Amino acid sequence: MSETIFTPGAEVVTPRGRGQVVDVRATASGKFVFGIEDADGEVSHFTEKGLRLART
Repeated sequence: MSETIFTPGAEVVTPRGRGQVVDVRATASGKFVFGIEDADGEVSHFTEKGLRLART
């Protein structure tokens, strides 16, 4: 289990760049998927392994 908690509004870094968590959902397998909105307004979904908290 990760010690990092991604909550809505958190700034994160993804393989596609920086973004903000806008949605958190559980999958049938028990994992969480995070909806990340980038600066252009596009929302992409990532698992916890594809995210890092952004340093401010």
